Amino acid sequence: MATIYEIHPETPQRDRIDKIKKALQDGAVMLYPTDTVYAIGCDLNVKSAVERVRKIKQLSNEKPLTFLCPSLSNIAQYAIVSDAGYRTIKRLIPGPYTFLLPATKLVPRLVMEPKRKTTGIRVPDQKFCLALLETLGNPIISTSAHITNDYEGNAPVGNIATEENFGKAELFDSLEKLVDIIVDDTSDPGYQVSTILDLTKENPAVVRRGLGWELVANWLED
Repeated sequence: MATIYEIHPETPQRDRIDKIKKALQDGAVMLYPTDTVYAIGCDLNVKSAVERVRKIKQLSNEKPLTFLCPSLSNIAQYAIVSDAGYRTIKRLIPGPYTFLLPATKLVPRLVMEPKRKTTGIRVPDQKFCLALLETLGNPIISTSAHITNDYEGNAPVGNIATEENFGKAELFDSLEKLVDIIVDDTSDPGYQVSTILDLTKENPAVVRRGLGWELVANWLED
């Protein structure tokens, strides 16, 4: 049964962040809120935990996993960012955007897209995520807990529904035996995924329209 941590949405409690950090370093998998949807995640560098996330989501090793970073400088450690890509990312973060980029050697093979050697990275606009990233010192895996049409193309987990009337209580109940930690910051689960931008080439390409798409559309028109 998962341990539930109630986190203040604006000022996450330091002692609880520290406990979650220690659990992730020890291989825990968590269900947690982001600025888009509730996500299933773990420490990027704990292989056994990443394998568990894949098992929960029923994802093959050919399907890439997105992870969260706290800043643009942190992204540059895990991805090769062109000058144009740098300007794009700087303009949009923090926010509901996933950037597809060529991965560096710091990205575990179990996480990246194996053929293209690319990875998906986000900088979330969410207090809990940013506080945990700062404390942990490593990126956090972030794969949606109840949305099927993300760029991984995955199926729903167990009996997790995709309708908007499937609330937080149902989401927690459906995953409490599969994860070790559930983070509750009093927010309702979101149902709008991130906008995905492919920055592997000179010009940005939109892979998926999600939250914040209008800002990108206006910018591309300009």
